[in-house]
Amino acid sequence: MSDLLKKENLKEGVSILTLNRPEVLNSLNKELIDALLEAFDEIYDDNSIRSVIITGEGRGFCSGADLAGGGWPSDPKWSPGESTANAMEIGFNPLVRKIVKCPKPVVIAINGISAGGGVGLALCGDLIIASESAKFKLVFGPQLGIISDVGASWLIPNLLGRARANGMALLGEDIDSNKALNWGLVWEVFPDDELKEKAIEYAIQLANGSITGLKAIVRAHDNALKNTLNEQLDYERDTQRILCDGDVFKEGVTAFIEKRKPNFRDIE
Repeated sequence: MSDLLKKENLKEGVSILTLNRPEVLNSLNKELIDALLEAFDEIYDDNSIRSVIITGEGRGFCSGADLAGGGWPSDPKWSPGESTANAMEIGFNPLVRKIVKCPKPVVIAINGISAGGGVGLALCGDLIIASESAKFKLVFGPQLGIISDVGASWLIPNLLGRARANGMALLGEDIDSNKALNWGLVWEVFPDDELKEKAIEYAIQLANGSITGLKAIVRAHDNALKNTLNEQLDYERDTQRILCDGDVFKEGVTAFIEKRKPNFRDIE
């Protein structure tokens, strides 16, 4: 594991991943993205890990792509656009997909600034919380003349709607934590010195739940963004047919009848 990513596994089944390039506001280069991909491969395969936290070291969560020293493979014959597309194809896009498809709930704890592609990374988890000092800034258009990426061009419009998405991306203004909370970008905002503790509390709560069911909820919500109501009703029916035949549902019903907390850890 690279020194650019800190990994801590708690006894409760929570894996904490901390971006560790504070001197450059945790900008994403090839080494850091490779370390994240490796960490998630391990999380996928480790049944003792039941939830994940992603956060940043220092005063920022992530300032996006490292434009000065990304370390991506290139070819002298490639144009800047071809080099960028290659880095997205082999690094940035696989990372977003890996986080979104993770079979364990992912909590994002946003400390400080998220800029550029860091906004996409900040918003691609399942439960998003932020510190009071957190800010979001889409710099792609105003500073670089390109579109938002690392998933931000999908996440922002779907979370906020077209008007606010366009305002963020066209103007590049800072969106502070209070506005992010009011707009629905994040679930909750905490004092800076409480963020990690709160993230761990949430992650343990999720780890104690049915991670299969919790992730099914997230996928149902993602499907709803593209489905009609009739299509979503069919999706609900087909998904419940599978889930209600499982041991997790059986344990949940039994625990309800017996008036106790369900024990999902011994089943999943």
